[in-house]
Order: sequence, then C-alpha cells, then structure tokens
Amino acid sequence: MEALHEINEFLPCETPDEWVKAALENLELLLIDHAQCEKKAASTAMSMMYRYVDRYDLLGKMSKLAREELVHFDQVLKIMKNRNIDYRHLTAARYASGLHKHIRKQEPHQLIDKLIIGAYVEARSCERFAKLIPYLDTELAKFYESLLKSEARHYQDYLTLAEQYAEEDIQPRVAFFSEIEKELIESEDSEFRFHSGVPMIN
Repeated sequence: MEALHEINEFLPCETPDEWVKAALENLELLLIDHAQCEKKAASTAMSMMYRYVDRYDLLGKMSKLAREELVHFDQVLKIMKNRNIDYRHLTAARYASGLHKHIRKQEPHQLIDKLIIGAYVEARSCERFAKLIPYLDTELAKFYESLLKSEARHYQDYLTLAEQYAEEDIQPRVAFFSEIEKELIESEDSEFRFHSGVPMIN
C-alpha cells in the first residue's frame, strides 16, 4: 500500500514492539478505546466545521470525515457487542492533549496547527492498525485492514488542507510536532490506550 509507505515516511518513529505486545494482551481495552477514538475523531471534524464556516474545502472534507468516523464507531461497537464487551468511558491518553497544548492561539496559525495534529493522529492510527493486523484474529484483522485506506486518506486530507490554508511553509511546524509526537509515542505511559506510549512495566 503506497499510502502506508508515505505515512511511515511522515511519522517520526515506528510504534514500539512493547505497545503491540500490550495491545494484544489487552484487546478488550483496545477495542473500547478504539471506539472512543472514532467518536472523538468525528467530534473533532464537526467542531472544525462549526469553527471555520467560511472554508468550503475544509467543510467538505470534514463532513465526509465525520460521517466515515461515525460509521467506524458503529462497526467497532458491533464487534464489541459480538464479543460481549461492554462499552464504557475511559480516561483519554495523554497523546492528544500532549499535541494540542502546543497549538498557537492566533489565526490562521491555530487552524494550521489543528490540521497538522489531525494528520499525525490519523497517520499514527493507520500505522498502528497495520502493525496489529498480522497478529489479530481473522475478523479483527479484516476489519482493521478495511480501515487502512480511509485513515490514510484522512491523514492526506488534513495535511493538504494545512498546506492550502497556510500563509507560509508548513514544514517547520510539521517538524515541530514531529518531535513532540515522537516523544509521546516512545516515552512510558502508566495506562494502555490506542495512542499511548510504551506501557510501564509494573
């Protein structure tokens, strides 16, 4: 998959093997948090549609993205129901907040930062799906494989919009968030989540 190669080039590091091991040992938690991530992704897209009502390309792409993420949410819920997994609230990983706290306040810089962060979130999701697929049962592997194409497109949409609306070269800002993303992925986390770093060994 060419898009996956592009994503691996974009991301600053691979998901550590320790995270993959923790995911396979905590599939129930993985699915619950995955559902939560899909719901949050749809909410983020809708929030941007309300905030930037004059950006027609953004409205179109975020509308489609939100619908797709809600479909994914429904699909995860169906898998969970079939496996007798109760959907419950989980505390959020520090990943998103660790990125969002660096968003600039003034526009259009705020929009550009949000879009770049969106690209990183979608790219990391795609990379983690691909990492997990070889180790999952047939149903879950098939489902995660079906998500790769849409997640890769979401990453591309976010990055394309950032380039389109920026008043300057976005690469320095992409590089800035790259360093933060790398630290969040490679450092230790006390709780396992879909976007958590390396799980701490108790």
